[in-house]
Amino acid sequence: MPRRRISSSSSSSTAPSAAPAAPRNRTPQPVRVRRRSFGDFVKAFLAFVVLLALVVGVPLALAVTVGWPLPNGAPGLDWLQREITVQTFLRILTVIVWLAWAQFTACVLVEVKAALSGVGVPGRVPGSGPSQLLARQLVAALLLVGATAASLTPGLSQLGQSLEGNQKPAVAAAQQTPGLFAQQQEQAAATANALAEQAGQAGQAAARADGGASAASGDTKYYRIQPPEGRHHDSLWEVADRHLGDGRRYKEIFELNKDRVQPDGSKLSEASLIRPGWIMEMPGDARGGELVEMPDEAPNVSEQVQQQISDYARTGGDHAQGGGGAQGGGDAHVSLPEQRPAPTPATPVTPATPAPGPATGGQHATPAAEESGRSFGLPEALLAAPLLAAGLLGALGRRRRQALWHSALGAVGGRRGMEPPTPTGDAQDVQDALLVGADPDGVRLLDRSLRGLAASLAAESRALPVVYAAWMGGNGDLHLQLAQPAGKPPTPWQVGQDQTFWMLARADAERYEDAETAAPYPGLVSLGTMDDSRLLLNLEAVPGLVSLSGAEADRAAVFASVAAELATNGWSDRMTITLVGFGDDLTPLAPNRIRHLDGFEDLFETMSAETRQRRGALGAAGHDSVLTGRTGPAQHTRWAPHLVLLAAQPSDEDALRLAELAADAGRLGIGYLVGTEGTDLPGAAWEMEITGDGKLLAPLLGLELEAQLLPAAQQRAVVELFTDADPERGPGGPANTPPFLVDISEQGRPAVYARLVGSYEIIGLDAPDGDRSAQLHEALALLLLHREGVHPRVLASALWPRGVTEDVRDALLERLRAWLGTDPDGTPRLGTDATGRLTLAKSVVSDLDVLRSLYYEATQGRGVDSRQVRGRLLTDALVLVRGPLLADRPEGRYRWLTHEIIDAQLPLLVADTGLALSEFHLERGRAEKAIEALNAALRTAPADERLWHELLRATHATEDADRLRALAADLIGRSGARGLPPRTEALLDELLPTWRDGVAAAG
Repeated sequence: MPRRRISSSSSSSTAPSAAPAAPRNRTPQPVRVRRRSFGDFVKAFLAFVVLLALVVGVPLALAVTVGWPLPNGAPGLDWLQREITVQTFLRILTVIVWLAWAQFTACVLVEVKAALSGVGVPGRVPGSGPSQLLARQLVAALLLVGATAASLTPGLSQLGQSLEGNQKPAVAAAQQTPGLFAQQQEQAAATANALAEQAGQAGQAAARADGGASAASGDTKYYRIQPPEGRHHDSLWEVADRHLGDGRRYKEIFELNKDRVQPDGSKLSEASLIRPGWIMEMPGDARGGELVEMPDEAPNVSEQVQQQISDYARTGGDHAQGGGGAQGGGDAHVSLPEQRPAPTPATPVTPATPAPGPATGGQHATPAAEESGRSFGLPEALLAAPLLAAGLLGALGRRRRQALWHSALGAVGGRRGMEPPTPTGDAQDVQDALLVGADPDGVRLLDRSLRGLAASLAAESRALPVVYAAWMGGNGDLHLQLAQPAGKPPTPWQVGQDQTFWMLARADAERYEDAETAAPYPGLVSLGTMDDSRLLLNLEAVPGLVSLSGAEADRAAVFASVAAELATNGWSDRMTITLVGFGDDLTPLAPNRIRHLDGFEDLFETMSAETRQRRGALGAAGHDSVLTGRTGPAQHTRWAPHLVLLAAQPSDEDALRLAELAADAGRLGIGYLVGTEGTDLPGAAWEMEITGDGKLLAPLLGLELEAQLLPAAQQRAVVELFTDADPERGPGGPANTPPFLVDISEQGRPAVYARLVGSYEIIGLDAPDGDRSAQLHEALALLLLHREGVHPRVLASALWPRGVTEDVRDALLERLRAWLGTDPDGTPRLGTDATGRLTLAKSVVSDLDVLRSLYYEATQGRGVDSRQVRGRLLTDALVLVRGPLLADRPEGRYRWLTHEIIDAQLPLLVADTGLALSEFHLERGRAEKAIEALNAALRTAPADERLWHELLRATHATEDADRLRALAADLIGRSGARGLPPRTEALLDELLPTWRDGVAAAG
């Protein structure tokens, strides 16, 4: 079974030197119902005395003993020539003490204001460090006897006594954001970008809907950027003014066309940077004689321009460009790479030993890869498909984030809630199998390796070679099998076992950076494993048809696996996947890629037209194959592959028509995989057979693989996961309820309380052994984020992504049980449910659980009928937010968080809390309180447009025009080159009609 690998190893223990970076336990003590004691009053009195001495006593002592340390008049030149005496040093030291006192006093005032207001997180005094820590401890001790806000929250009265330095990352992140609504990188800032993007496009929904309808009916309009005339240059503003009636609508044209490849190979990335000859898709209501509706109905447009517009129209489904294609002819032979001399020509090249190098993920197994014991009920088909699992898991995470963003921007009554539906039954098992089996690191390395190769060839003005297959070896090396020798590969690639193999070592692949180039071989798809190597077949490069024979159910499992991986893989950009004869609808996996056709007649009509179109387009562009357009000096068109999967058995007549269609498919970027009951399919270049025991045989190619399958039950469960996460689904009542609600009354204090929102701290447990502390903390964090239960194999996969044996995993679980202990009634705090999944007792609680419960209780529970209760609960909830999730987690750990959506949930939850508290204060006319709540929420969700809108309204309610203008100027500065979103502009027009005058003056 493949072994899963990660580029950077994570130790199972933490060295003592790394202890400061690891999560920490606070003073070990049980968390119990705590009444104010005599000791509390003593602490408060001592804190008052210390504060009085530092804030009042220090300046009095300085004034009495030293006096005024600065000169009484302006210093002259002779002042520089005076002798430096002891008195001079004393005065300098006195000035330093005065400055330290002033800083400490500022810290005290900030902490007192935050504590008394009960809203938001205390501001951070620059350079304060230990001074603010001391001030916070003293103020907390002084106010402990009168604290009310913390009394409803488990353990909060004991948790406010440390400097929450993890506020710094949140504040710093807000300060470093180049623009509130600026385009951001996709990684972990994906949440902020998507919210801003959707907000910026919401005002254009009607126009774009009209445009989409027009596109569907074939009357989408296009405009070609005109060459300059004298000093006049065409601009999107003028195009919008001429054809849309309002130059300010240029943003709609920009949104329709951004990042789409133009005829010259470049992209529209800035609205002000356009070039003559570029093609712009126009909104549906565009008017004017310069517009072209359909290329074949435009007699005054040259054939070349018609073809360019036609090509551009096909890119409208997806802005990310890519494609894959190859040319080839004659007989093809796929062989396994090896280092030993090749056998005689009469014998197919097969390995005697495992292929060198660890595949970039192809053979990465799961923690269960080395286990010989139970499977714990998880589907082994997905556990043995690391690339497929990684693609499905990544696509599922994106789908769930989209659902969250759609929910956040929807009406309050239509909210689906902050939690995705919890899968059950087969869907839950499949989700666990995806988590265990996925190898995202392998997918990343494969993608970077292929794009890096394309970039290197482009730099040398060389075309991409035709690749029939890729082999991912057991220890990481990647082998590409070429259709024919293509010369010396670019560095760091090397020639493999012969001139038709190019090889890249894993160590070299890990040094690759992301390359700005199209995906060169998006048609690669996993078929199975052979001797610890995984085969990926390049479907679009096959010189003809690929036939698959065998029992119908076995063929269906292969087809489903191929379709699912093509639809979700991470080494492609754009592609079209046409399915014929599939019993189950796979469209939910990738609605932009997958389409189902009813039968062969629809297929012939569709593919005949596309084949003719691609041939004509290649001729017009001067390319001999689609690969020529993906790299090298041409790059006029980056052709996306079109892969056709026919699970139904074709008739003899249909088989002949298919053979005619596929005769030239290899160079056009079109691939065909056809299911058949026999082995005599006309036009089949490669013939394969799937057996009942899961073997994929291709005798003429010398292959006998352990097939990669997606059986019907797992296929339905995967589709169910994606369907439940569909953002277009209507709201559901159960999804609005958090998965775990906490008793927030005085009687509901937990036995164990973990702080996850900010720095990781635990109350109520003794600190575990130093060498195992980080590992136990990480396991507990995973369980706290999944109150529905965690499969033992999922937990082990998270902690040991490169694999672990069963005895090591079981030993960890025993240590975790012993550390968490039992409740007073003897119930273990770490239990197992009926399905074998690990669950935490209700006495183990995190601040995230409390935050969700407080918000739920305020908006759907007791707070609905009581304004006073709602305000108190929302205030308590916002106080809990101290920074990002697990802000101080050690580097190399918690990598499983990349599969979670908590990074999108937490900012939205905080933003909702801030909005609800702002509304509560504005209802009572307390605009300043509303502004404080919104500012506190913005520290964690700085890119949430809803918060800025409410902040504008709350500032307007103060009737301070200068303050509103300053806020508007700040928003404009944050928006960057893209400008404010339409809804924000409309709101400013309403609240501050003169705001555009300020922009014009600044410009």
